[in-house]
Amino acid sequence: MSKTKQTLYNILKGKFLVDEDAKKNWGFIIFLTVLALLMITSSHQIDKKVQKISILNNEKRELRSKFVATKSDLMKLRMESSISKKLSERGLFISQTPPQKIEVKVYN
Repeated sequence: MSKTKQTLYNILKGKFLVDEDAKKNWGFIIFLTVLALLMITSSHQIDKKVQKISILNNEKRELRSKFVATKSDLMKLRMESSISKKLSERGLFISQTPPQKIEVKVYN
């Protein structure tokens, strides 16, 4: 067997885990495992945050449309014609004569 075949065969058998230098190899494997777990955890957290952002964006759009609808209703209520209709129901009408300005003169 050639050297590369023998090395590959030893790796597949797992000899690097039981040799004299196995402590280094096990430490490295544990380190890689911890890194993999951290990556998986962080990706799950990112997915949750992306979903929350999506939900909040939808809620923002709904609130914005409610705001625009309420604002347009308010503008309609503030129009002079709608105010005069509401006041005419109570018996108040717009005066036909324009108001007069009263000037007060103070003498010292």
